[in-house]
Amino acid sequence: MICLCIDLKSFYASVECVYRNLDSLTTKLVVADESRGNGTICLAVSPALKELGVKNRCRLFEVPKELDFIIAKPRMKAYMEKSAEIYSIYLKYFSKDDIHVYSIDECFIDITDYIKMYELEPIDLAKKIIDDVFKTTGICATAGVGTNLFLAKIAMDITAKHNETHIGYLDEKLFKETLWYHRPITDFWNISYGTANRLAKYGVYDMNGITMLDEYTLYKEFGINAELLIDHASGIETCTIKDIHNYKSKSNSLSNSQVMFSDYSYDDALLVLKEMVDLNVTELVDKGLVTPSISLSVGYSKKMPNSYEDYRSIPSSSGSMKLNVITNSRKELMDSFVQLFRKIVVKDKLIRRITISFNNVIDEAYATYDFFSDLSELEKEKNVVKTVSSINKKYGKNSILKGMDLEKNATTKLRNSLIGGHNSGEDE
Repeated sequence: MICLCIDLKSFYASVECVYRNLDSLTTKLVVADESRGNGTICLAVSPALKELGVKNRCRLFEVPKELDFIIAKPRMKAYMEKSAEIYSIYLKYFSKDDIHVYSIDECFIDITDYIKMYELEPIDLAKKIIDDVFKTTGICATAGVGTNLFLAKIAMDITAKHNETHIGYLDEKLFKETLWYHRPITDFWNISYGTANRLAKYGVYDMNGITMLDEYTLYKEFGINAELLIDHASGIETCTIKDIHNYKSKSNSLSNSQVMFSDYSYDDALLVLKEMVDLNVTELVDKGLVTPSISLSVGYSKKMPNSYEDYRSIPSSSGSMKLNVITNSRKELMDSFVQLFRKIVVKDKLIRRITISFNNVIDEAYATYDFFSDLSELEKEKNVVKTVSSINKKYGKNSILKGMDLEKNATTKLRNSLIGGHNSGEDE
């Protein structure tokens, strides 16, 4: 098996440079929404700024003003369109069945059966693809070729950076020869700082160290996740793109998470919660699903001593509730979430993040009712939700809004104009 992993270099920043007819490799540019304050996160930093030491995903105030850089407001719709254009380039060469889109700027491709067809070596085929992407769109890419998904990813993340062609190659033998002692260990896919700290307790700081550690200790510390660490430490990955495409989750949920643009009081956050529940109920009804339980998580904010809006996480409040019935009733779900909110949220703390979830959703054929259920009222409520949803789909998300959506600190109207919580760019 031969896999290819492609990453579009500083994608959002590169797209902004292309729209401005600027060289993405030499232009100093960050993608950030200044209207959210100096503490807003930079969604992308151009390669030229990275070379000057500016970290990716930094806060806007952390970029030295003397660098004289461009600030580009996010345009998520434009990035999605450019990503789709690049995906269409991949489809010129490969079947969609052999492509796994990992994110808006990264994908995996199983090129095993294409090497012979194109009569090219794996690295030459990778070069052909990224050259086509650059010629067609002006977007630079890096690539990794490996004998499995993990090695392709690591070849791209680590090896390609030290290669003039921006293409890396790894098999198990090369992996052990060149990266077994590579540090920091967090450079490797799926090893977070938390995982690295837990490994450090046992004196493990590189992949070779994992292979030297007793497996019993690894399983005791990481549970089932130890299996992945053990395999990756030896350059092994059994999962294939076909496995990913064939995967079906045993349980499903409908979730919605919102990070507020400013600190919210208890009452204002409750308003936002109601808006979120309302939107999720619409999705639940549209998909013909019901849920037996709900979950809620609320993250509090803490303004740092400096004057910037730099927030650090402190322990959040979270909880779940089993419903009396399996339902998609707006009233039942709204009442339950409000009850859960009042039970778990600390009143005197300002709130920055809310996450809700309808757990273990199933087909509405499995809906249940209790003695007090009014079936005609439930049907009427569902029809109203469907009607409003169909109008909003046809004429825009803000065609019909509820009274609560027009209150001062409501967020639905604004967020309906965003993509992924960021400016869509449609008005640019």
